[in-house]
Parts: sequence; structure tokens; C-alpha cells
Amino acid sequence: MSASGRIALKPALDPELLRALRPAWVPAGILAATAVLAWLVELPESLEGLSIAGPYSVLFIATAMAWGFNRGRAFVIAATLLGAFAVNHFFRGSLVHQSLVVLVPLNALAAMLLPERGARYRASYGWLALLAAEALLLAWLRTDLGGFEQIAGGLLWNPMPLPGRIAFAAAFAAVVWRAWPEFTALQVGNAAALAAFFIAAIWVHVPGVHSAFMSAAGVILIIALLAESHRLAFRDTLTGLPGRRALEERLRSLGGSFAIAMVDVDHFKKFNDAHGHDIGDQVLKVVAARLAEVGGGGIAFRYGGEEFSVLFPDSSLEDALPHLEAIRASIEGYRMAVRAPDRPKSGEAGAKLRAGLEKAGSPEKHLSVTVSIGACGPKKKARAPAHVVKAADEALYRAKQGGRNRVST
Repeated sequence: MSASGRIALKPALDPELLRALRPAWVPAGILAATAVLAWLVELPESLEGLSIAGPYSVLFIATAMAWGFNRGRAFVIAATLLGAFAVNHFFRGSLVHQSLVVLVPLNALAAMLLPERGARYRASYGWLALLAAEALLLAWLRTDLGGFEQIAGGLLWNPMPLPGRIAFAAAFAAVVWRAWPEFTALQVGNAAALAAFFIAAIWVHVPGVHSAFMSAAGVILIIALLAESHRLAFRDTLTGLPGRRALEERLRSLGGSFAIAMVDVDHFKKFNDAHGHDIGDQVLKVVAARLAEVGGGGIAFRYGGEEFSVLFPDSSLEDALPHLEAIRASIEGYRMAVRAPDRPKSGEAGAKLRAGLEKAGSPEKHLSVTVSIGACGPKKKARAPAHVVKAADEALYRAKQGGRNRVST
């Protein structure tokens, strides 16, 4: 209960959970829209060709994009789905379909269990050979066992037999395992494409629904690959922060009131030389994680090397300075335990481990790091964001010259 006597209610959903699930919104929306359209809309006779051309087109585009972007797992899933639709189109039959609902998730499962090696060059040769061998197997099943299928087809027909359900469950679990804990758009897209195939397989006896969900799988993969390309271009892979290109894009949309801070890790080169590049990467991750928690509406960016930027898009320099000082003190007071191979990856588990080891007097190596910060806002003669960034960089130089571990304006 709050001081005013009102009962303070916790939000129904954790904001962190909502942010983690954000990549799933688009695939979920596509699947939901596909279900509604497949239920309510029936293609006129003049457009019935789309039920064949549509899945072929989007799945081929998804396969080509995965190959072009060198995303091996997405390539395997897209190429497998494209082949599955082609086989179902040309060799329709219960034995062929029941084989497909096992082979498709098994291909995805193998792609998730094997390391990511890309899709180009030699990496794709083995997968293409496997897909060709599977196509020959399915063609043999259709021709040599066609008579057996005609006799026992009624007994055999089940759009999703138990082996297929088991294979799909294993593949879906492997996709989620690979996605944890980053849950990038492409990882979520791989899982959603498998889910779309599962629905399409169950509704294979309704050609319109089957084609709609196979098309949805292709569209999901295309959008996921585009989102992955954007992520790689605008987000730093080491720290997870938006990169310099993202900062430059954001600077173009600023209004008249903003503040920019340039942040540099003190003595980073000596630190890197003394402890090694792996420990240096850990330091950058720690600093990035702390900067990401800056208050006052600040947004942290990886500028390059050991240098970061913090942008306050709607704050004055005076409003931003207390938050910059707080984040500087937070980094100074953080003791980083050198990451062992078995050290927990989550921050909460790592904090508990550090506390326990400190109580036990563990000899585990701890390091500390400081940062220097230069901040500036628009001035009469230098209001353009590029000029403000330059002025903040000059303020950072003054902070370095003044003894480091301080905020300078």
C-alpha cells in the first residue's frame, strides 16, 4: 500500500519479459492473420494459381536470402520447406506426406544441433546433397510403394502421425534452445516457420489452408532475415548495444533540446595488454551493461573500440549530468570477477556467486575499471548534432587530462 493509502498494483506483465518477446510479435501476427484469412477468405477461380505460385515464390525468396546473407540454419529450414512443398505438389500421397512430416523437423533438428557454418560455399553442399537424397527417397516411396498405399491408404492416413509429432517437438525444442537467451528475430523466425509448417501439415487435406501456412512460413523467414540484417548493421555484437550507425541515424531526428556524452574506458590498452583480449572483452561488456542502465531517458551506444556514447534526446545538459555522474560512480564501484569457463552468464547468478565467494574468502581474481566522460549540449554557435558530438569529444579529452574517472563539460 502506498503512502496515500492506495494499493499499489504490480503490472500484469514484466516489462523485461515484454521486451524479450518483442521479436515474436510479428511472426505471431502473421500466423494469426493467416489463420483468419484461411478461415474467412476463399480465392476466386481466377486466382487459384496463387495457392501454388505463392508458396513457391516466398519460400524460394527466403531460401535465396538465407543463402545470400550466409545464415546456415535459416537456409536449411527454408530450403527444406521449399522442397517439402514441391514434393507434396508433385508426389501427393499419404506415405509421402507422412515421410515429410518426419524429415522436415529432423532436418531442422540437425541444423540446430550442428554448429552454424553459414550457407555459402562448402557449408551448403552437404545440405543440398541431403535434400536431393531425401527427394529421391520420397520419389521411390511414391512409385514403388504406390500400390501398397492404394490398398492400405485408408489405414495409414494421418496428417501428423506420432513420429512426426515427436520429431517436431524435438526440433522446436532445439530451436528454442538455440535462441536462448538472445531471442533474436531470426531465431524466433526459425521457430515460427516450423510452427507454420506444423499447421500446414495438419491441414494438408485442405489445399487452400496448406498453401496459406506454407506461404506464411516463407514470409516469416523473409521478414526475420531482413530484421537480422538490420540488427547486424545497427547493433554491436559484442556488447549488444546499438552501434555507431544507429547513433548517426538517431542524431538526424533530434530536436532542439538534447545532450550527448562520450565515454571512454580509462587505461584500456594497458588493461588489455596486461590481462588479455578475452578479459578486455569482458570489461567492455560490463561497461556496456552499466551504461545501458543510465537514467534520465539516456540511450547508450557503442561508438567504437573502448569508446561509448550516451544520448539524451529530450534533456538538457544540466538534467543529464546527474545521471552521467551516477553511472560513472556505478562503474567505478563495480568489482568484476574474471569470468571462468563455468561462471554463470546471467547477471543475477553472477552477483550471488560473487557474494558467496567473497564471504568464503575465495582467491578468485577481481578487477575494477573506471571511465572518463565528456558531455555537451547544443550551443548558440554549435547546435548541429555533429558539432555537439565533437564538443563532447573535446570535453572527454579534458576529463582525461584532468586525471580520468570524472565527468567534464
